[in-house]
Amino acid sequence: MAKELKVEPKFVVLPTAADRIPALLDNKCDIVISGLTINDERRQKIDFSNGYIAVGQTVLLRKGLADKIKSYKDLNDAKYKVVSVAGTSCEAAVKQYIATASYTPFKDRTEGVTAVLEGKADAFIYDSPYNAVMFGKYGSDKIAFLDDPFTVEYLGWGIRKDNPEFVDWLNTFLKKITSDGTKYKLYQKWFKNIDWLKDIKQ
Repeated sequence: MAKELKVEPKFVVLPTAADRIPALLDNKCDIVISGLTINDERRQKIDFSNGYIAVGQTVLLRKGLADKIKSYKDLNDAKYKVVSVAGTSCEAAVKQYIATASYTPFKDRTEGVTAVLEGKADAFIYDSPYNAVMFGKYGSDKIAFLDDPFTVEYLGWGIRKDNPEFVDWLNTFLKKITSDGTKYKLYQKWFKNIDWLKDIKQ
């Protein structure tokens, strides 16, 4: 996107997912790109591009429960400890679909996955692409993955309101990278394998 605009991108790292929209509204950034689900509540505050990917909530499961838990529905019991990330659609999905479980929100995804890996939580609920990468990273000997999404959500790019020209540009750009195959290549690179993880500082 920056290349198309002939600009140098500046990436703003935020402490939590809940900080994304406030940072946008406070002019700390011009666009939110990181995993922002389009929904009516957020549309009251910001504008969205068209959806660029459909995702759903999935379950990373404590290894010892792999034979007992076959669906998110099986977690809907007070004896199970479920975690996710505060201020996200993932948290909303837990409260809607797994409301009986004992729920703990975390500030970031890493804390949630670590809690499951260390046996402090039974399940981590998050978007399918992220959970797929984490399962690929840690493997079936350390964690289980229920990869059938139990929600359907569209992610979009979020910008401040009253900038219809920017919305139009984003949608035109999305249409272009979809039609020329760029979006497919990016999806294959980042979501269908984890080779890039070796280049990321752990």
